[in-house]
Amino acid sequence: MRDTRESRLLLVLLVAIAFALISVDIRGGDDSPLDGPREAAASLFGPVEEAVSGAVDPVANAVEAIRESGDRHDRISELERENAELRQQLGSDAYRDSRMEQLDDLLQTAGAGQYGIVGAQVIAIGAAQGFSWTVTIDAGTDDGITRDMTVLNGDGLVGRVTTVAAGTATVLLANDPGFTVGTRLEGSDELGFATGRGDNELEVQLLNQQARVEEGDRMVTFGSDDNKPFVPGVPVGEVVSVDRTAGDLTRTVRVKPYVSFTQLDLVGVVVEPPRDNPRDSVLPPRPEDEPQNRSAPAEGDAGDAGADAGEDGGQEAGQDQQEGVPPLDDEDVPAGEQPADAPPGAGLPPGEPPAEQQPQAGQDAADEAPTE
Repeated sequence: MRDTRESRLLLVLLVAIAFALISVDIRGGDDSPLDGPREAAASLFGPVEEAVSGAVDPVANAVEAIRESGDRHDRISELERENAELRQQLGSDAYRDSRMEQLDDLLQTAGAGQYGIVGAQVIAIGAAQGFSWTVTIDAGTDDGITRDMTVLNGDGLVGRVTTVAAGTATVLLANDPGFTVGTRLEGSDELGFATGRGDNELEVQLLNQQARVEEGDRMVTFGSDDNKPFVPGVPVGEVVSVDRTAGDLTRTVRVKPYVSFTQLDLVGVVVEPPRDNPRDSVLPPRPEDEPQNRSAPAEGDAGDAGADAGEDGGQEAGQDQQEGVPPLDDEDVPAGEQPADAPPGAGLPPGEPPAEQQPQAGQDAADEAPTE
């Protein structure tokens, strides 16, 4: 419709009527004369409104969903990021606790053996296909490390340094087939040589073929001349099997090392040897229910034990003779003889006094002779 004078007048008229109806409706309150027409209009246009609303709502919902999808995506991304941070923090806490425990064990081992060490971390492992069992540590000549130094961790012997650079060093592990270290058996001090097997066991050749050794016995390093490449007293492992083959000049045993060579992280390189041989003091304490020492007794102890056994045997024999052996009967004793330990008067007829109480013949004759 064109904008003419008539259309403007019609619009003003309609607005005036609308205001008039509103005024009448407000003044009427609950009894407004427009309630009837309002209800009729609601009954007429209500179904139309519902139909229009049903047709429009999916479109409106789709628009709202599209509008909110961006916010939801951002919230999901934020939650995923927070979850990743929490996981990383949890992993970092566990790793930090593990490192602290390893460092504490390493310091305790070094303190027990009075070893001066330089701490290092394993940063690489050697090739596993046909090559030596080696690891690389992040310490070298700049840290005072030289070739042929003992490497240990909180559990025991790890290996020895073979090559050194300014900031790194290569360590030959104790389980390498080319690795050999002198060992000493706890308690009995039996000496031997431990050699790696390329697995989780060491083979030890004891010099004494008659050495008394059993499963569970423990070994430490014997030490080298000038403490290179090995310092004394470092725990090596426990005996797990004994080869009892006779006729060999040496005795072979299998030892399970204390160190897990596939889980190395923090290690210590011994740069200062102990002033005194720590012997067995670095070994962990045994459980209370485990025997302390199963080694053979020394010669002096064996002699004392034999003397004690002989003395006890003699006492028991004498006691048996006094208590368990019945006295000899008179019939068992030859005529005119008495047992050496028989009491005075044993074997005499009843009423006969003992020999020392009988008067001698000459004395009886003198007593019977008449006196003048």
